[in-house]
Amino acid sequence: MDLQLILALVAGIATIVVIVLATRLDAFIALLLAAVVTGIVAGQDLLSIVDSITTGFGDTLASIGIVIGLGVGIGKILEVSGAADSLARAFLRAFGKGREPWAMGTVGSLVSIPVFCDSGYVIMNPLARSIARVKKGGYVTLALALGCGMTLTHHMVPPTPGPLAATGILGADIGAVILAGLVFTVILLPVVVVYARWIGPKLEPVLNAQVKHDVYAEAVAETASGSAGGTVLTAEGGDAAGPDSAPDSSKKPGAFLGFLPLIVPLLLIVANTVSTAIDKNAQGELAGDAYEPSAWVAPLAFLGNPVVALIIGLVLAVYTLLPRVTPRNQVQSWLADGAASAGLILLITGAGGSFGLVLRESGVGDALAEAIASISLPALLVPFLIASLVRLAQGSGTVAMITAASVTAPLIAPLGLDPLVAVMACTAGSMVFSYFNDSYFWVVTRFTGLDGINAIKGWSGITTAVWICSLPLLFVLDLVV
Repeated sequence: MDLQLILALVAGIATIVVIVLATRLDAFIALLLAAVVTGIVAGQDLLSIVDSITTGFGDTLASIGIVIGLGVGIGKILEVSGAADSLARAFLRAFGKGREPWAMGTVGSLVSIPVFCDSGYVIMNPLARSIARVKKGGYVTLALALGCGMTLTHHMVPPTPGPLAATGILGADIGAVILAGLVFTVILLPVVVVYARWIGPKLEPVLNAQVKHDVYAEAVAETASGSAGGTVLTAEGGDAAGPDSAPDSSKKPGAFLGFLPLIVPLLLIVANTVSTAIDKNAQGELAGDAYEPSAWVAPLAFLGNPVVALIIGLVLAVYTLLPRVTPRNQVQSWLADGAASAGLILLITGAGGSFGLVLRESGVGDALAEAIASISLPALLVPFLIASLVRLAQGSGTVAMITAASVTAPLIAPLGLDPLVAVMACTAGSMVFSYFNDSYFWVVTRFTGLDGINAIKGWSGITTAVWICSLPLLFVLDLVV
């Protein structure tokens, strides 16, 4: 590999890490500056660098921006209506006594598909505390299972912004990513439960005194069970949840209604993916270059388009989960809050597309592909390791996914790497060793009552366990597709 192009790639990634860790600037600016630095070091014409940045930004958001906005809107309505809590309690009843860790892990993985981890954990944690109080023990096990269950789908299943962004940048089919992400989640969930059951009893005696009092003291039972509606200060100094997110328990929608805005869009998207695959096979056009949908596929392709499917999901959420008397300006305010939370994600996603296009057009991507091919490194390890290193360096799983996808995008064709495998490698790699530079680390460990080395054993350990166990799944997926 040409030394200049090696330096260009290293300089680009180093720019992201240094800016995020050592300056007041955020990942959006870091990715844009990384694109500029990479293009300059690689010898790309200055004006073409700017053209690549704007084109890459627009092309990426054209495919994925609307979907991210609609996804966070659905999540916000689930949060403020109390539907997320109803779903959680229904799952607990379904799993039965003695299987609470399985129920909490499943609840976490379900809730975190549309709701951001931080706010989802704040909403669901009082349920874990209530169960532990009734059982008179086992809180750490339940809290870790809940938190890492959320991590699985937050990292692997659209419409969560990270996997959505990686899907858009790498050009994968979103329905296939949803199916693969759900399969990975189902297979990895036992790892979460087994680790939580193993480490939980070891850490229960060293719980923070205040958390132990809040969880187990009967005198504060009501206060603890209502804590999801209070203001919780996160590691970043913001409010993880406020009074608007505390639903009136007497007006909460049931679990069935709460499930509709989630399952309907997912089923429509998956139906589109499956019907299109069947139709392509029937026409002998598996490559898709000359494929024209048959008459029976066209309606499913329309309804299963992610934009249309999530519009349907958002309409269902607003008109089935919220009371009819809810003022229109209040609903619009909630949706605006959801859009605001997605704003930076949208910018980071677009900037990731800019960085990826500069890597392609500067020749860095082709050179990296040739270098990997020459050392016989399995192609899927490239996005996996890049995502892992970026996650360790700066903490954000979303930034790690987007960076890895941006670097990998130019390698898809030269290495024959399937886009689906590449997306899953990016998402799996970004789960590694959540620790001090990850804001979610602080949310989970503070609510769980773990400090110092015990927090590392509990939370960093469980995220690393699922990271390790995802690697063989990636190799199997690569063989299958």
